[in-house]
Amino acid sequence: MTGVWVIAHECGHHAFSDYQWLDDLVGFILHSFLLVPYFSWKHSHRRHHSNTGSVDRDEVFVPKRRSSIRWYTKYLNNPVGRTITLSVTLFFGWPLYLAFNVSGRKYDRFACHYDPYGPIYSDRERFQIFLSDVGVLAAFYGIYRLVLAQGLVWTLCVYGMPLAVVNALLVLITYLQHTHPSLPHYDSNEWEWFKGALSTIDRDYGWILNKVLHHITDTHVTHHLFSTMPHYHAMEATNAIKPILREYYQFDGTPIYKALWREAKECMYVEPDDDSDNKGVLWYNKL
Repeated sequence: MTGVWVIAHECGHHAFSDYQWLDDLVGFILHSFLLVPYFSWKHSHRRHHSNTGSVDRDEVFVPKRRSSIRWYTKYLNNPVGRTITLSVTLFFGWPLYLAFNVSGRKYDRFACHYDPYGPIYSDRERFQIFLSDVGVLAAFYGIYRLVLAQGLVWTLCVYGMPLAVVNALLVLITYLQHTHPSLPHYDSNEWEWFKGALSTIDRDYGWILNKVLHHITDTHVTHHLFSTMPHYHAMEATNAIKPILREYYQFDGTPIYKALWREAKECMYVEPDDDSDNKGVLWYNKL
């Protein structure tokens, strides 16, 4: 199901076919099946790619500055608190982002991926947001009919629990693509598109998962540089850009469970380096 999600993701980037209408049709059907508002996500995700690494304009996984850390964070900065935080983030982070823009860009009013008149979208995009809502509602109706036909427990086992895993994997993959002690973020004075595109990192989930997930895991740097490239060319392109980017290409082969725990512990907020005169470049720190 996560592999299906990735194919819909490719459709949103116009990387699935030569025809935009076909990309949108396939993406709309697949994402609606996974309860994702396709066009709503497509437009906000496009802005993420246009502003990656910007602490002011990026759309998702925008890191906090130290001054924005909540008072209760210090009480969660321990193994038990970290476990609770990671569990909530993995299993509820995606729906909370869609519904309430949690971890997203700060707007001057309430932002929601289901609201055609919300601040995330322009006037020309509003009809497609409404269409995305219709797709999700149609999927919910299908689930309702499935419960009537097969029962609630069967539906939860066959659809609900796998979907929860999909949502957790999506958050896990995205979080680790954009969170690492070596990844800089930039304020508006320092940010440039190329800098932001290189503020991402490839990870290794093992041969099977890398393959099943269409290499969205270990070719993410390439994806941010060439987002309309189909996934089946991404490994070849990644191998080609490594000797060109050299130290600016970032990869971490740390086992995923160790990397997740380390990043949750060490990447709590971003601030400029105390020893640097350039205060527009911000780095991850721990409490």
